[in-house]
Amino acid sequence: MRLHRDTLIIDTPGERALLAVTAQVNAVIAASGLASGLCNLLLLHTSASLLVQERDATPDLERFFANLVREDAGWLLAGEGADDMPAHVRSALTASALTLPFEHGALALARLQDVFLWEHRRAPKQRRLTITLLGENADP
Repeated sequence: MRLHRDTLIIDTPGERALLAVTAQVNAVIAASGLASGLCNLLLLHTSASLLVQERDATPDLERFFANLVREDAGWLLAGEGADDMPAHVRSALTASALTLPFEHGALALARLQDVFLWEHRRAPKQRRLTITLLGENADP
């Protein structure tokens, strides 16, 4: 078994959005030289999250969360803007870390699945995603 760690910096667009990061994660896996194992993803932020989902479902997910976690709910924390506390609640309801298998040098996802970074703020951000791989080397 071998350990490999890397960090991706992901620029978000300045709006709430689900950004597919599967290709970037797969590039790290491929560059690691590992063939199979486990991939742990840790998003080092409390106002964004990670999820595995189908790309076509993302607009409905955003619409659902906009109704579930409203900005006009009388939040006490608003020092960074009206979307600050709702972003923290959205993050608390989802996940900041995922552990997924990989094989043949790529994430072992179903045909319609992607890994998304879900930006919950409405301002451009640089998000740090730590990728830790534990796996076996590819055959020489």
